Amino acid sequence: MNQSRSHTPRRSDATRTAILDAARERFAADGYDRATIRAIARDANIDPSMVMRYYGNKEGLFAAAVAIDLKLPDPASLSPDRAGQALVTHFLTMWEQNEVLTALLRVGATNEAGAERMQGIFADQLLPLALRVCPDPEQAPARAALASSQLLGLALTRYVLRFPPAVALAPEEIVAWLAPTVQRYLTAPHPA
Repeated sequence: MNQSRSHTPRRSDATRTAILDAARERFAADGYDRATIRAIARDANIDPSMVMRYYGNKEGLFAAAVAIDLKLPDPASLSPDRAGQALVTHFLTMWEQNEVLTALLRVGATNEAGAERMQGIFADQLLPLALRVCPDPEQAPARAALASSQLLGLALTRYVLRFPPAVALAPEEIVAWLAPTVQRYLTAPHPA
């Protein structure tokens, strides 16, 4: 009897799938701010309390529902001496074109599930690039974290908090200022 249960999808799995599918569609159609738990629950044909049971709140649901592919350059194609410039240029383009990424940053700054989602995205997608370009693979996680601090700091000040001087900078200026710092984090000798 237990064996047959393990092969049959559990009702909670189907409910979670329905919630996530409805949330993705609703966030895409309405954006983060206008999407509501009630509308998502209605789309999934469940009671709103079930959404709260599984995901805690809208931030937790959003973090679980979004899938972000940073579309980073292939680490093998990246010149180690141009990694900083490539990353800053790439991320700036991503932030300019992807409001889901900005919404995830907002959620990640205030919600544990969102923070875990951001951590996973950067670990899975940025760490391989850092492993390719940094001089000591054991230092790659710390170096990727430092590079992330610059990239996420830019996104926070430019797209979330909207500091006027950060918003006013032209993309070329941002790359000129930030790329050398990111490059140093990735490739400079370890400070002793």
